Amino acid sequence: MQKEKCAHTWQMVNVTPCFIITEKCYHCGKISTYFSTGHNPPMEEYREGEHYWNFMESAQSIHFDLKCTKCNMLVKFDELLGVKMCTGCDENCEVNTLLKKLEPERTWVYIAFGCLPVNEKKQLSKGKISILEKYFNQRRKSSKSRIKVISHEIVSNIEDCYADVIKDVDMLSLTLPEKN
Repeated sequence: MQKEKCAHTWQMVNVTPCFIITEKCYHCGKISTYFSTGHNPPMEEYREGEHYWNFMESAQSIHFDLKCTKCNMLVKFDELLGVKMCTGCDENCEVNTLLKKLEPERTWVYIAFGCLPVNEKKQLSKGKISILEKYFNQRRKSSKSRIKVISHEIVSNIEDCYADVIKDVDMLSLTLPEKN
């Protein structure tokens, strides 16, 4: 089947449990985030160039790609750090405005976010955000609710956003977990 004519059905693949690590340079105040796939999050201080990085926090997460089950198209999500569900934490944030606008339609607003600092690291394209949204909605009954995935770019301040990070594989996956 030709990939450009395919009505894609997305499946999560290459799922890797990991930690989202947040560090701050105590010299300049810059915040940086990245994935760590170790069994324990790295917590040691270190120097990198002019930066003195200190561990701030970690959160369990997963890294994944999406693959079409019909045409085998693979979309890599290396620049996706995670997905947050908007909680309406900032009345002045455009995401909160969108959330309030979409609530009567029973639409949840998810924020796809990449690594910090945003201006130094590659971020998700609009095309990949659209694929994520299709993945989350492909098995939902649209009459009950739907999910709108947006870029972190419209969040007033991503560093101060209190949206809930979705960190459970089973919340991101559309299939039931296998029993051991």
